[in-house]
This record gives sequence, C-alpha cells and structure tokens, in this order.
Amino acid sequence: MAVPNWKNRTLYHADNLHVLRSMNSESVDLIATDPPFNKSKDFHSTPDKLGKGASFHDRWNWKDHVHTDWVEHLEVEMPALMEAIESGLNAHSSAMGAYLCYMSVRLLEMHRVLKPTGSIYLHCDPTASHYLKACMDAIFGRNQFRNEIIWSYQGTANPRRTFKRKHDNILFYAKDSRLSYFSDAGSSEPVSDFSKSKYTQEDERGRFKTIRHPDGTIHKQYIRETQRMRDVWEMPILNAMAKERTGYPTQKPLKLYERMIRASSQENDVVLDPFAGCATTCIAAERLGRQWVGIDLWEGAKDIVIRRMERQRTLVGAKLKRKGTSNGELFGVDFVFTSELPTRTDDGNTAAMALPPMVKFGKRAWERLSQGDMRARLLEVQQHPDVADRYLCAGCGRTLEAPFLEMDHISPKAADGVDTIDNRILLCRPCNLKKKHRYALSGLWDENKGDGWMQDVSAVQRASRMVKNLVKQVQHDLR
Repeated sequence: MAVPNWKNRTLYHADNLHVLRSMNSESVDLIATDPPFNKSKDFHSTPDKLGKGASFHDRWNWKDHVHTDWVEHLEVEMPALMEAIESGLNAHSSAMGAYLCYMSVRLLEMHRVLKPTGSIYLHCDPTASHYLKACMDAIFGRNQFRNEIIWSYQGTANPRRTFKRKHDNILFYAKDSRLSYFSDAGSSEPVSDFSKSKYTQEDERGRFKTIRHPDGTIHKQYIRETQRMRDVWEMPILNAMAKERTGYPTQKPLKLYERMIRASSQENDVVLDPFAGCATTCIAAERLGRQWVGIDLWEGAKDIVIRRMERQRTLVGAKLKRKGTSNGELFGVDFVFTSELPTRTDDGNTAAMALPPMVKFGKRAWERLSQGDMRARLLEVQQHPDVADRYLCAGCGRTLEAPFLEMDHISPKAADGVDTIDNRILLCRPCNLKKKHRYALSGLWDENKGDGWMQDVSAVQRASRMVKNLVKQVQHDLR
C-alpha cells in the first residue's frame, strides 16, 4: 500500500476528479462523503452565517458535466457500469444519465485510492440512490456491499399526495469484504425497551429469559446492554438554532458522520471527503483523532474549517494560533489550503478512466491512437460510397449520420479483445446495444440475420473489408 502524498489536515480547492487522480493508490482508510443528489435545484447558504456566499447547482447535463471520452472508455473498460448509467438515462432522464456518469468516473478513483481494508459511505437520497447502488455494484462488486443505511429524521412538511419524505440513504461498501475494518465498539447501540421487555426473569447475574433448544435442553439467555446497530439511524437534522450550524446548504449533523468514522476507522487513520462542502467529515475526523483530507470547489471552505475548529475547539494534537489579524488562521504546519495538486509517488496508475488515454511503455505507434483518432479514421473508411455525409453501420448495413454511430470492439473484451484500432468498428446504436460484450462482430451478423435486423449484407461486408484495409494502412504509416 502506498503512503499518502499529502499532509494531514489538507483541504484542496479544486475539481475533485483532478485531485483524486493525483492521489496515491491505496492511501486512504475511509471515505465518507455527501455529494450532490441530482435534485434539479439550486442551493444557497443562509445569509449572515459562516457559510455565507456558498451555493451550488444540483442540475446535470451531458454537455457541461460529461467528457465524451468518459463514455467511450466506460463502454470499453467497464460495460456493466455503462449499462447501469444507461439504466438511469433510459428509465429516468438524460440528466440522471449525466449525473451518474459524472459520479462514476469519480467513484472509480475513490475505489483506487482506498486501501484493501478501506470502506466508503456514500450519502444520497431516494432521488438517485437505486441508480447509484447499481453503479457501486459495478465498481466495487456486489459482494462488497455492506448496508444501505437509512438516516431517518423528522420535519414539519405535510404533503397531500405522498407520505412524508423524511429519510436519506447512505450506501456502505467495503473495498474488500474479507479485509475491511469494522469496529464493534463504534457500531453498537442500546438494546431497545421492547427487547428488554422479553427478559422477565432475574437472578444474581441479572435479568434473563429461557431458551428451549431442539434437543429439549433449556438455557438462560441474559440481557445485554448493547446490540449491533441497525441500519436505520434515527437522528435529528440540524435545526435553525443548532450551535454547529453554518448556514451551508445541505449541511449534515456532526454526529451522523462521527458514527460512520467511529465504526469504520481507527485513530490516526486517513479519512477523505471528496465533496467536503462545509467540512463536516473533516471536523468529525479531527474530533475523533483521525487524519483527514478534503476537496471542494467552494473558495470559502478554508475559512469555514478554521472557524468551526475555533468555535468547537476540535483541533487534536495542535493549537489554534493567530497571526495577529482579526481573522484567526492556523499556521501552515496545522492546516493546508491549496489549489496545487499532489504529486504522485506511487506507480502513477489511475483507474479505468484516464484522460487523455495513457500511453504505455512499449506500445507501437499505431497502438497508441486515441479514441478520437480511431473514430475519425473509421468514419473515413465507413463512409457511404454514394451518399455524402452518410456512413455505414458495420453490423446491419444501415446508412446513418456520423453522430449516430458508436465505436465498439470486433472481438469483445470478454473474449480478450484489445483496445487498438485493429479491433474496432463503428455500429449503429441498436447493433451496439445488441452486441455489447456478448458477441464478436460475426456473431452480431448472425443475430441480425436471425431476427431480421440485417438490412444490407453487401454494405456490411464492404465496411468490414475497408476497416481491414485501414488497419494495414495505419500499421504501415505508423510503424
């Protein structure tokens, strides 16, 4: 496992994707984060509070929030994840698809930076929690899913057409369920009064109930003071007068994040929050004696961390010191606020979504063509011979405009297909959805013939032949 390539108590002011890609692999023990929820709303802070000026837009679209190369890489490297994203796009909306793609490329990097013993708590709500869980299953593995925690709270709203919506969802996953750390002391709660009422007898050892076993023997079961915590956490939201309230929109209670941190980390472990906001995770980690690193685009995050630490006297192992100004600041040794990305000191590998595509040592020039270059060259040779600005699908022979063609593998990744141009082809979307990682190109032809989707066999054969000639030409030109 790599060591952290940043100092404890560092808050990055930057896009979290850039910071995550600059962090050493397997250097974080716990991620506890509260990302945007895809609420299709704009959030603003309460005036005259610590969080004054904070705001963010929880609206998503493909143009502003999704890089085209992300989609192409996901289709190639993680088709199951891409299918989860498409489920949100098809069943919900284009905005949901864009949001899931935005989150997925970041979750891939979060998975990479977690230690094998690490865990992640992803805070969401019923707006997108079921779609995010499908993405998390594809990234972490369905066997790494530990719990869907329900944070239940009260409120005053009384809707007419629904029950009160008064809970959030927190998805809890382990990097490796065989190795993950989980504290018994930090994950217990008092036994309920209902459970206690079943223990109706008492002796010198305390209250008990009798248990009859299948073999006929009777044993005493004594009452316990605590039990394993349930996955429903009843905890109030912050009221308008709460001392810890900063006015930051969507602020969560410290006790909520302290519960996660106490359950899944030990003292001096590294806790990361890629969507730090008003730094609730960072403050909770500090209070519990953990190291922490946060990331946020909001410029006021620095001041709010300092003010919250001053207000709650939470800094462990160091003193809050002033520089003689009216605005108290920590010395650099205590707290780092920077826009400068950390420098990798490990192998430098990112997750599946490297942008631009990584050039691996030893590859020949023609094997280093980017996704964009390959697509442009394939469009040249799959152009319709008689119709301007129209191109042939290599799966069914239909004629389409360029935006309606998608790049796929001739031999699928599941059959050890490579990502280079000698294994690429352009297909219409119906052919691409049918083929996915299940068939080779020849298998797709058989399927299309069988279900009547094949339109022009000669066009298909021409497109395939032209692609083979292209590959030879590229290999010759870039040898």
